[in-house]
Amino acid sequence: MLDTPPDVTMPRSRSGAASPVRTACSLFRNPRLAAQELAAELRHAHLGAVLFFCSAEYSLETLGVALDEAFPGVPVSGCTTAGEIAPSGYGRGCVVAIGFDRRDFTVVPALVDDLDSFDLLRAQALVDTLLGECRRWSSLPVSDHSFALTLLDGLSSSEEQVLATLDAALGSIPSFGGSAGDDNRLAHTYVYHQGHFYSQAAVVVMITTALPFEVFSTHHLRPRDEKLVVTSADRRQRTVFELNAAPAAEEYARLIGREVAGLGEADFARHPLAVRIGDSYYVRSIQRINPDGSLTFYCAVENGIVLTAMYPAPILADLEQVLGGLEARLGAPSLIIGCDCFLRRLAIETLGEAPAASELLRRWRTIGFNTYGEQHHGMHINQTFTGVAIGHARPDAAGRAGHDA
Repeated sequence: MLDTPPDVTMPRSRSGAASPVRTACSLFRNPRLAAQELAAELRHAHLGAVLFFCSAEYSLETLGVALDEAFPGVPVSGCTTAGEIAPSGYGRGCVVAIGFDRRDFTVVPALVDDLDSFDLLRAQALVDTLLGECRRWSSLPVSDHSFALTLLDGLSSSEEQVLATLDAALGSIPSFGGSAGDDNRLAHTYVYHQGHFYSQAAVVVMITTALPFEVFSTHHLRPRDEKLVVTSADRRQRTVFELNAAPAAEEYARLIGREVAGLGEADFARHPLAVRIGDSYYVRSIQRINPDGSLTFYCAVENGIVLTAMYPAPILADLEQVLGGLEARLGAPSLIIGCDCFLRRLAIETLGEAPAASELLRRWRTIGFNTYGEQHHGMHINQTFTGVAIGHARPDAAGRAGHDA
């Protein structure tokens, strides 16, 4: 580990052109040293905004102040994680960050600090404010050149309500994001806005750019024939007491051929359940087994829904195919912001494929974090890799997003 921050360098795309974004990672445990190292990597004359993802092992109060001081006058947004995706691949116990060049991006963040009262009127007012700020600083038609990033407290149990409401207000503007984690402790998760970490809150970041981009989501899970009907549940607590009129943990253990006493996160990662909507399957990941034999989930569950047992296809082959398709449509990416479910990472590590996954993520310039749930077009989902791929300026691009000054 370095005793002093490294020199500032401008990252290069695979084509050799200067990138419109810079990325950084710090392994310093001291929050002030970590913030200084990020600033040394990211600061330049045209820095317009910073997005970061950090381990919950940091002293968050100190880190929040340090980041605010390290980037004066620059909007900084972020959240805590269940693992990080650094420039070199998977990281743990670190902080990673992205610096956006204001000549290519207009970035406007906002805090939602009362999730329970976030109704459509508040959502529409929030979106109107964000778009208004983007129009103030960008000459682009913002509705056609913008996407929204959402970061939510991963233990708030409010994702479904907030995301559906926000999606209605966003209209045709694509959105994605992730639920904050806390290194798999399931105790306290936080989002960050303007110098402070918040729980029971969300951060919405509107990003406008002339660069080509595509919001995407993928998972490697395929349906089996077996079905489980939720016959007793507490929707608000996301807890299922009975599956097929039998104790939930016992019925799930029977399905996967395990004993209840031996069930753990690795089983939940390898043997997930999903709800079918149309022709698509949306995973409902199990968070934990409770002492009474009930199952608590990361996503919404309720009486009467039918859960389909799923099995895993090759996880990295699926991801490489998706990333390859994005590159074919957008060109070599300048950046992919990735929200990767922590259960996917657990499955990858269990299979011994973490080095190969890190190389894949590094090759496609991915920065992000392992989440307690992903967000895609107003839906809260699990065990996906969800994000946005951002390309380089096309030869016929009509100008940049922000000011040159």
